[in-house]
Amino acid sequence: MSKEAGEINYEQLSFKAGLEIHQQLDTNKLFCSCPSVLRKDDQDYEISRRLHLVAGEAGEIDISAKHEASFEREFIYQGYKDTTCLVELDEEPPHQINQEALKIAVQIAVFLNCKILPISQIMRKTVIDGSNTSGFQRTVMIARDGYIETSQGKVRIGALFLEEDSARLVSKNEKKVIYKIDRLGIPLIEIATCADIKNAEHAKETALKIGEMLRSCKIKRGIGTIRQDINISIKGSNRVELKGFQEPKIMIKTVENEVLRQLDFIKKNKKNPEEVRNVLPDGISEFLRPMPGAGRMYPETDLLILKISRDFINEAKKTLPKLKLEAEQELRKIGLSNEMIKLLFKENKIGDYKILLEAYNKPQFVAKTLLIWPKEIATKNKILINNVYAILEDNLADLLKEVNKGNVSEDDVKDILDKIVKGVSLNEAIKIEKADLRDVEEKILKITKEKPGLSENAYMGLVMKEFKGKIDGKTAREIISKYLK
Repeated sequence: MSKEAGEINYEQLSFKAGLEIHQQLDTNKLFCSCPSVLRKDDQDYEISRRLHLVAGEAGEIDISAKHEASFEREFIYQGYKDTTCLVELDEEPPHQINQEALKIAVQIAVFLNCKILPISQIMRKTVIDGSNTSGFQRTVMIARDGYIETSQGKVRIGALFLEEDSARLVSKNEKKVIYKIDRLGIPLIEIATCADIKNAEHAKETALKIGEMLRSCKIKRGIGTIRQDINISIKGSNRVELKGFQEPKIMIKTVENEVLRQLDFIKKNKKNPEEVRNVLPDGISEFLRPMPGAGRMYPETDLLILKISRDFINEAKKTLPKLKLEAEQELRKIGLSNEMIKLLFKENKIGDYKILLEAYNKPQFVAKTLLIWPKEIATKNKILINNVYAILEDNLADLLKEVNKGNVSEDDVKDILDKIVKGVSLNEAIKIEKADLRDVEEKILKITKEKPGLSENAYMGLVMKEFKGKIDGKTAREIISKYLK
């Protein structure tokens, strides 16, 4: 913190700040059944569009939309036959709202002590930068008037929205912008706090606390899955919205820099422009676009009014996930290692893990089956991990039930998973041909005599290679140990 920043008296400056947090949910898309996956391979097709300005509900054209339209750019959209559809291309009306995403939104609203709206109008928000093929983003308010507790008092939650994410930018120049539509339509939660944040440290604490609540729910993880903005003003200044506020290391510095920037205008008897700015890696910001207004919102005409019944809310509450700290403590109690706990949260597999644990109550083994072996199989077979999970998700619980019954050995599970990924049915994969124990002992004795002096693990590798899944590791190790004595 610079000396000048260290002298900031936030209370004296009538500092006001509020957060906007946008978090992707881990479900299919919001208004169609396409999977929410980002692709690295070449697109199957491209289409070209130009977008036009549309007046909002009040009959006015939004200033930020005018700014973007002034560039008169051509927009190229890249799509895929199997993971994007006509809804993303705005060639088919939106389907009814994704019920799983709505349930997660309600659960997040409960965590934030919000009042859930029984009836809400889905809206269109004008977006003219090309990131939505339709020229607008669908958004609906789910809840309002909540709060969280912090070390510096309550921070009120003004509203919680469920909306569709935008297309993914590929490249951009003065006249042409290229987007992938794989991200377009992924469900996105927007949480808007009131201007209750008291200073830079409080901004960071509030952001991290809301982030912890979100991570307890079924959300996507990784770069780009959460985007945070902060609105800041001081006495005598105009409000500024800072985009890209999600990096904890520079949160405090970013707030300080913006306050000092606005103070600099005031010292010169000027007023800073009301605008949207982009946060750079060093915590300073640059102009992005004019501040949007309410003129860009108008009702969605292709969908009915959204109704959230009391039964739906009660059902969402019944399956309310535990907050992260509480869930971690519970997992430690049942004997799961810290490494596996971290991995479970990182991969967002808590719900899957609990289901599998009901099938076979061995915490560490179940975690390995769910988290470790699928990745090893994906690497070995050069398959995307998401594809491996998609193939295995309907088989894991049934396989572990067979292990629980004693029909399948733990040592055979990884090989069975590998066979399933390669296209073998579960019923066929568990029919493992077992070698005759007398042949096994004879061959192991032969291996130890032909290659004396090796370690037990080295012999294990040779034996498992020799029998190719026809003997389990536990039996092999017992026989090897016997001959090494």
